[in-house]
This record gives sequence, structure tokens and C-alpha cells, in this order.
Amino acid sequence: MFIGEYIHSIDTKKRVAVPAKFRSELGKKAVITRGPDRSLVLYSMNEWNKVASKIAELPTGQRDMRSFARFFLAGASEVELDNLGRILIPDFLKSHAELEEEVVIIGVFKRIEIWNKQHWEKYKKEIEGAADQLAEKLGEIGAY
Repeated sequence: MFIGEYIHSIDTKKRVAVPAKFRSELGKKAVITRGPDRSLVLYSMNEWNKVASKIAELPTGQRDMRSFARFFLAGASEVELDNLGRILIPDFLKSHAELEEEVVIIGVFKRIEIWNKQHWEKYKKEIEGAADQLAEKLGEIGAY
């Protein structure tokens, strides 16, 4: 399980260290792809296979389903953690998330998200302001 929020830097070779607490569960190989809200999503190979299989089953007759599958699957790239726990972020993904020197890495249970630090701070403020309404909605479906 991935949880927590960490600030890390991208080095000049476009590598970022995965938080030490995440490395054993993530494994040596992982998949990184475009995420919503201009973020990147990092999955263990096992979790990626589950998620990608579900997305591959989406109905291709619906434009929004095709579009999401293309966005998500075509943007995916296998990455390897080096001996220091760093991954190389491909240029097109770095550009998608508008990553700069400092990034925020968050654990979201079965996935890891990588955010531009300023984007994350803005998003977090918006969500914190709506926390009560979100909790009510989750309560309605029995999830909180």
C-alpha cells in the first residue's frame, strides 16, 4: 500500500528517486503513464497488468472510452529503478505533467502519483476546501 506525500528533486538526467518506503512494493520494474490533472501515475508491474487489462476491455464504440484508453495506454512507459531507487522520466511525460526541479510524489493506495509541486499545492487547497462535501458523498455510498 502506497500512502504519504514526499517532495523530491529531478536531477539533470531527468531521474527522480522513488521514496524508500515505496520501493519494495513497487519492485525493480514499473510502468509510468499520464494521469489526470496533469499528473503522472506509477504502477507496480502487477498492478499495471490489472489496470491495463480493465482499460483494454472498455467499449471501443464509445469515443470517450477510446480516447481515455489511448491517452492512458499510449502514454505508458516501462521504467526500471536503479540501485539508488531512481526512475528516468521520459521527456513526453515530464512535459505532460509540467515537471520542474521539485516534484511531489504521493501514495494513493495502489498507485503512486508524481506532480509538479505548484500544481499539487493548488489542487490540494481546492480539495481541502471541499473536504466536507467529499466526505458526505463518500458517506452516502458507505465508503466513509
